[in-house]
Amino acid sequence: MSVKKKIYLDYNATTPVDKRVVDAMLPYFTENFGNANSDHVYGWDAGEAVENSREQIAKLLNCKPTELTFTSGATEAANLAIFGFCERNKLKGNHIITCKTEHKAILDTMQVLENRGFEVTYLDVDADGNIDLQELENSMSTQTILVCLMLANNETGLIHPMQKIEKIVHSKDTKLMSDITQAIGKIPVDLKKLNLDLAIFSSHKIYGPKGVGALYINKRNRLELDPYFFGGGQEKRLRPGTLNVPGIVGFGKAAEVAHLETEIECERIINLRNKLERNLRKIEGAVINAEKCNRLPNTTSISFREIDGSLLLRKLNSLAISRGSACTSNTISASHVLKAMGLSDELALSSFRISLGKKTTLADIEFSVEEITNGIEEFKQTMV
Repeated sequence: MSVKKKIYLDYNATTPVDKRVVDAMLPYFTENFGNANSDHVYGWDAGEAVENSREQIAKLLNCKPTELTFTSGATEAANLAIFGFCERNKLKGNHIITCKTEHKAILDTMQVLENRGFEVTYLDVDADGNIDLQELENSMSTQTILVCLMLANNETGLIHPMQKIEKIVHSKDTKLMSDITQAIGKIPVDLKKLNLDLAIFSSHKIYGPKGVGALYINKRNRLELDPYFFGGGQEKRLRPGTLNVPGIVGFGKAAEVAHLETEIECERIINLRNKLERNLRKIEGAVINAEKCNRLPNTTSISFREIDGSLLLRKLNSLAISRGSACTSNTISASHVLKAMGLSDELALSSFRISLGKKTTLADIEFSVEEITNGIEEFKQTMV
């Protein structure tokens, strides 16, 4: 029995772990298995490995190793950063600014803060997902303590002009936090140049293991957070619990590989994405979202007019692509990102995110274009 070809095109959701990363991790499961906080040779070896990983990640992002706190992922890092900062600074003000196209890890956290008495402004976006920098500036007041804007959008790949944003925010004596999860490993990210106060990111987006991430706290800007969790002094008394040493080692190795390979891989991937988009653009009713904007090199968000997204996805069962929608339990709702950009529910539900990665080949692109084109043609014929 022949096995149907499968193509993975959902690298913004997660990535396969690089074999070099797996090899680096393996000894820390069975041989160097010590607790990084134990005061003996096994613990010292594990602790040294953790600090080596911190240095590898710091090198990728051009920051100090001491500015990084390990977490279980970007979502936990977001909670630590937002709650920790806002509780620490609530006497200075109770106003926070974010954007309607942020990841749910940010938006859901903001809703909790609103329930606790904080005021949150959600900036609108234009048809491409860009915020209005003048609106950002006008929204700030003496009560504004934090602006939280992602570097690159996880659905459209749109990259916010963070250096311009940083100048506006800091000119108002306010702090800036950014979710840089989708950007690292795809484009160069220099935290010193960006001058962010807080940043969050995770390992599994850069060919590292799941279950490990990090919080960046800018030491130059003398930022302090209140602890949100309790139960131990690990990770600067900010994030208690036994460290995931194998995961952290894998995170460090993935960062080392990304530091060496991102620039070359970026050029290869953007050529593949351009070919993909040139061909998909030929399909009647196809619209590439944020097409003319500064985007991640690997990401395509495409909408198909007058197509049932659920039915099309079933036809495309050989392709692992992501719906332009958020799935909660058994309910599928239109993507909040695309709706904020002005797409109707119907069009948003007929949208897909295609995200390329290291294992994507030219043959994969050609096969995928053919599958999508044929799938849409078959769908249209059934509707005649």
